[in-house]
Amino acid sequence: MGDDNSAMDKAKGKAKEMMGKATGDDRKKGEGRADQAKGKAKGALDDAKGQAEGMRDSLKNKGDRSS
Repeated sequence: MGDDNSAMDKAKGKAKEMMGKATGDDRKKGEGRADQAKGKAKGALDDAKGQAEGMRDSLKNKGDRSS
């Protein structure tokens, strides 16, 4: 779910950046870089969520065994 969105943002950003470079449009290059950063941030957030859920599940399973 989130991985698709972050990858899409990165790809869209790269395309915008390349178009900006090709046309000399500094604003478009900046927008492209911003979109890429947005995609990377989404990916990092998704990774952190996954790790937190894994830790929660791990701790929950430890508690179930000791009861």
